[in-house]
Amino acid sequence: MNTDAQRRGEFARLGAEWLEQLPGAVDVGSQAPLLRRGWLVRRLLVVADVVGLVAAYGLARLLIRGSPSTAGVPDRLESYQETLLFLATLPAWLLVARLYRLYDRDEERTDHDTFDDFVALFHVITVGAWLLMATAWLTDVANPSFAKVAVFWASAIVLVTLSRAAARAFARTRRAYIQNAVIVGAGEVGQLVARKLLQHPEYGVNLVGFVDADPKQPDGDLAHLARLGGPAELRGIVELLDVERVIVAFSGESHAETLELIRSLQDYWVQIDIVPRLFEIVGPSAGIHTVGGLPLVGLPPLRLSRTSRLFKRALDVSLAGLGLVVLAPVFALVALLIRRDSPGPVLFRQERVGFDGETFAIYKFRTMTADADDEKDLLRALNLHLRTDPRMFKVQDDPRVTRLGRVLRRYSIDELPQLVNVLRGEMSLVGPRPLIPEEARHVDGWARKRLSLKPGVTGLWQVYGRSGIPFEEMVKLDYLYVTTWSLWNDLRLLFRTLPVVVRGESQNW
Repeated sequence: MNTDAQRRGEFARLGAEWLEQLPGAVDVGSQAPLLRRGWLVRRLLVVADVVGLVAAYGLARLLIRGSPSTAGVPDRLESYQETLLFLATLPAWLLVARLYRLYDRDEERTDHDTFDDFVALFHVITVGAWLLMATAWLTDVANPSFAKVAVFWASAIVLVTLSRAAARAFARTRRAYIQNAVIVGAGEVGQLVARKLLQHPEYGVNLVGFVDADPKQPDGDLAHLARLGGPAELRGIVELLDVERVIVAFSGESHAETLELIRSLQDYWVQIDIVPRLFEIVGPSAGIHTVGGLPLVGLPPLRLSRTSRLFKRALDVSLAGLGLVVLAPVFALVALLIRRDSPGPVLFRQERVGFDGETFAIYKFRTMTADADDEKDLLRALNLHLRTDPRMFKVQDDPRVTRLGRVLRRYSIDELPQLVNVLRGEMSLVGPRPLIPEEARHVDGWARKRLSLKPGVTGLWQVYGRSGIPFEEMVKLDYLYVTTWSLWNDLRLLFRTLPVVVRGESQNW
């Protein structure tokens, strides 16, 4: 009994220490379920939707005045009737959005963002615009012109998307957004999950520690994460540490014990995430289907149709061409600054391995001194990966990088000339990482599947990678991209690249 009391006291102490580290800390247990992430985000998104819709309506009224059948009706009365109709239908807009589950996904998914909502938002706003027209026609309260509704529809798509993005950005600054989480299983997979969460603080997941029957404490970069207890104590841990997310990652428990553990947690206010078996090949395009009620994870064939390649190429040419035209002044300014910063050419050319193993010359703005390659051998002792993985070469605070080069690299401005490689068909906007031949020689077996697509200016390695990640991890990200490719995933990665670049967190290779 004394042991149980000591254990509960330890849980309470850990919970108090965790809360003290957060701004605006409160007493353990004072955080009511309603004040959690779901409560916060749902209400902010409702406000964002209303603000976006009202702003779109105001913009439409400003740009398009008058209606086709309002002759003889005073402008003030017409405006009043249209506004009354719009405000009366606002609850219906929110109801349709609720039916599309546009207010529930942030609590379930750690990496959910506004771009993931875009298709559903498009449907909701399109349906809502038609319902607005139908209501106006049936009630004869007002008769907005088709042009006005069209402007409202287009501006609502943009403004609601932007207001939702702003709402989520604000939510991430609030304490209620942070979810306290534990990982069941402190083995290799559990530690991999922990490292992923620690690498991505933007997910808003505060990892308290591990739950595992093995008393061994994690070491190395995870030594600060406590082993809180065994699976039998999980429910007490959830209650005392206000845990909102439990991640089951291949614990040492039997199948039946794990099932019982998960079922017992479903009575609590917690999100349960389960790392699937064979998770290395299960990507976002994997679907769940059933056979007699038994759920199966379906993986699509590892091939791109001719039509898919055509659409991908069309996206590359259109966006790369537009980018080169729009960014032409930036190219000229950067070229001038490079000339003034250090002697040498403006562009840097390097051999890379592309589609089907063919080599090509990649273009970048020069960020190093002109004799950087000659000094590479002298710096091999400073290679960050020398002991862990000599296949890669990366030097922290590389002395060969110029002052301007550090700025260009931080915000990936040096990568912009690769748009020329995209137009030439040697690269794609999104794809696997372009390897140098020295690195490509170490890629074999299943990992060579990465060669079935053109290398990209950005990709999973750019959005989800961090400096110093192992070579094997980078190759797995490339493989995952190729095996789960879709045009929608490309658009999603392009969208997610923007904030990474703006924050100066992008990878540079």
